[in-house]
Amino acid sequence: MFTGIIETVGEIAQLTQEGENLHIEIKSPLAQELKIDQSVSHNGVCLTVVKLKETAYVVTAIKETLNKTNLKSFEKGTLVNLERAMKMGDRLDGHIVQGHVDGTAICKKVEDADGSWIFTFEYKNSEFNTVEKGSITVNGVSLTVVNSKKGEFSVAIIPYTFENTNFKTIKKGSEVNLEFDIIGKYVKNLMTPYL
Repeated sequence: MFTGIIETVGEIAQLTQEGENLHIEIKSPLAQELKIDQSVSHNGVCLTVVKLKETAYVVTAIKETLNKTNLKSFEKGTLVNLERAMKMGDRLDGHIVQGHVDGTAICKKVEDADGSWIFTFEYKNSEFNTVEKGSITVNGVSLTVVNSKKGEFSVAIIPYTFENTNFKTIKKGSEVNLEFDIIGKYVKNLMTPYL
């Protein structure tokens, strides 16, 4: 389980295809603190550390993960939002994030809001919804929805988040990973038979 509070941004150092699997080597200051079998969120995707190096580590993404996320578009040098799993007893500064991406969205526009930015995203998966002031995870970042429409939502990004995540690389047309709020998904599932 994660919180959506990004610890650091890593950089893709190497990509190695093996059958349908993609081995991803990430350069990160976290590498020295990780261990084999540890879960780390990469743009919101929970992946297991399979190999450690001095300044990097390796994770493996299977075909299912590549099909449902933006990891398939990784290239050498791509910046990746990283978060280690939360510790029991820590503060939950973001919201409950599983690291199980529901799908992707495309950035429709980025507006300068005189000190912050408004990012608008469009998604096709109509199974899920957002609500204003509700939680959404974009590339692993816990955010509050500021505008919600069917298949579209906006979030406000403060300068700290912009500078300390890969939001600084997102522009119109960029693909991002989405994880919708788990509580909202359970409520929808429980209510569907009664609607």
